[in-house]
Amino acid sequence: MLKLSVIVPFYNVRPYVPDALRSLRANARDDFEFILVDDCSTDGTADLLARAERELPGAVLIRHEKNGGLATARNTGIDHARGAYLTFLDGDDWLAPGYYARLVSAIEKLDCDFVRTDHVQCTARARAVHRVPHGRRNVALNPRDAILPSHRTTSVDYAYAWAGIYHRRLVERGVLHFTDGLRTAEDRPWIWKLHREAESFAVTSLLGVFYRRGVSSSLTQIGDARQLDFIRAFDQVIEETARDADAATLLPKAVRTYCAIISHHLGTIERFEPPVARQLKAMSTAALRRMPQDVLDDALGSMDAERAGRLRRLRRRPVPAAEVAA
Repeated sequence: MLKLSVIVPFYNVRPYVPDALRSLRANARDDFEFILVDDCSTDGTADLLARAERELPGAVLIRHEKNGGLATARNTGIDHARGAYLTFLDGDDWLAPGYYARLVSAIEKLDCDFVRTDHVQCTARARAVHRVPHGRRNVALNPRDAILPSHRTTSVDYAYAWAGIYHRRLVERGVLHFTDGLRTAEDRPWIWKLHREAESFAVTSLLGVFYRRGVSSSLTQIGDARQLDFIRAFDQVIEETARDADAATLLPKAVRTYCAIISHHLGTIERFEPPVARQLKAMSTAALRRMPQDVLDDALGSMDAERAGRLRRLRRRPVPAAEVAA
């Protein structure tokens, strides 16, 4: 068995592909494979990946006939992975040389289901280190214990799939796959499932992933209907957490996080196209009404006045069924 499978989805990121591929080459090892998933690119990305298939050691190229989104592309990679460990990289990001060898060494030493790492966020020429919001480092812990407290940022809020490494046994247990078709917030149900269902995890201060922000083709920069998939993603978080044996303890965190994300999108609603903005309000109102109302009341009571007021007004808003389904 190979030691590591690196899953790298690409979709219309041609200007950034050379940086990603060069950094993979600087991490190549005989027992590493790089699964390059072309999610039906139309901008020349496919040509660069075809060359990489020939020239990059360990490269495996898979092409989608139809664009399925990041979650589906990652699942394709997971299904083809042969490594004892798996990790992810996005096609517009890059790595420090030799990073993956250090990452594999870390999980082997810690002997746990998954390891989370810090990363460097890159916006234009600015660089900022972002840390996993968890204090204890380099020791294996129970991942359920890292979900709470509900009023603070915790490890489930640090939802970057590429900021870590994952043991193959998580694939075999059905824990590592993403929800097919989600085009944004795909990491959210995934990270919650990891923390609820994996048996052990650790955090290390290893740095090596450079996360490129402000890419014009990124869904975080686009105000179309694909952004609204965050509602489906968080509905899944609430639904699955409600079935958990510790639902009474964990649901307040899930509901409060969902509320914070809804409030964030409402606070930047001007970036959405007008029909999408209307749909955002309608779908968010319906989402608030689906939540456990006693837990929602407590969540709103714990938030600052501005965010809580925005959500309470939305909660009272009448919404025609046709508007939610638009």
